[in-house]
Amino acid sequence: QVRLVESGGGLVQPGGSLRLSCAASPSAIRIDYMGWYRQTPGKQRELVATQTGDSSTNYADFVKGRFAVSRDIAQNTVTLQMNSLKPEDTAVYFCYAYRGWGTPFWGQGTQVTVSS
Repeated sequence: QVRLVESGGGLVQPGGSLRLSCAASPSAIRIDYMGWYRQTPGKQRELVATQTGDSSTNYADFVKGRFAVSRDIAQNTVTLQMNSLKPEDTAVYFCYAYRGWGTPFWGQGTQVTVSS
């Protein structure tokens, strides 16, 4: 069992930046993929960015060049640096972890609101 705790959401003006963090416990557990999804009301959860254990990254087209995902394998943490935020980035952002088998684990979600 993996427990994920997110932090760092909030309200930001368009063009601003936010940094989301997620810590997995137990910290010594092996996790193959960690990353972020987001969801808005009435829509399916969508991939934002993910990073594998060998540091390969994958980004949704709508965040390329603006967001950066980073993992600390030893600490089992993942961050999402979000720059040049747009109103359409407003969503609940979920940290996820996948061990390569079974079902993924999810955090509780953190609200990001981009508004002037």
